[in-house]
Amino acid sequence: MLIPRYYFSGEYTQLYDYFLSQPHSVRTFHKGDYIWKPDEYIQKTYFILSGICVTSATHEDGYQKILYFHSVGSVFPGFHQSNFKIEKSLTTTALSDMDTLEFSRDDFYRMFQENQKLSAIAFESYAKYINLLIYETAHQEYNNSFIKLCNLLYLFSQNSPSGSSNHIDLTQENIADILTLNRVNVAKSLSRLRDEGIIISHRKWIEISDLERLRDYCSHETLDI
Repeated sequence: MLIPRYYFSGEYTQLYDYFLSQPHSVRTFHKGDYIWKPDEYIQKTYFILSGICVTSATHEDGYQKILYFHSVGSVFPGFHQSNFKIEKSLTTTALSDMDTLEFSRDDFYRMFQENQKLSAIAFESYAKYINLLIYETAHQEYNNSFIKLCNLLYLFSQNSPSGSSNHIDLTQENIADILTLNRVNVAKSLSRLRDEGIIISHRKWIEISDLERLRDYCSHETLDI
């Protein structure tokens, strides 16, 4: 049973040799570079060889929401024939130096149609995005800020760049941008978890010291039960 995830990696690793056999360019991005720039539609699709990036949506009033993270073995930002208006409000930024294989949108769409394994993996990958969207809009939206935070930390403990259930690579700013909460509410909820001995705050990451107690605070939809 799959639970929601914000961090995607490894889904397309088995297709590495196939990707190399198709028309592509090798692209390197440095930390802070835009991979998907503001005010543009999807033009290129990338298979990540190394590094990690984050995709965010920016509201017209300046508010920002982090949507998800992608790392090694992932394909992003996607591929389709339509131009959706919301694409121009999205950006993808390198959180570290990244090496990628770059494909044109048309080439990757052709590959999707020709390769059954690619289309099957892509179908499952998009289903995970939809699952996250439904979880956030139909479930997480109705939780209070403390439960939202507990849910987020638990989900990252199960699926995160560090690969460790007690090492969460999120800053207070990241958490606020994912949950669309103000930093005061995030700080209060983190303080409560610290006071109860459930987490230990570090610079730019959070250590979970009592995963079972954190789990006890999470809503049912978040748990693999």
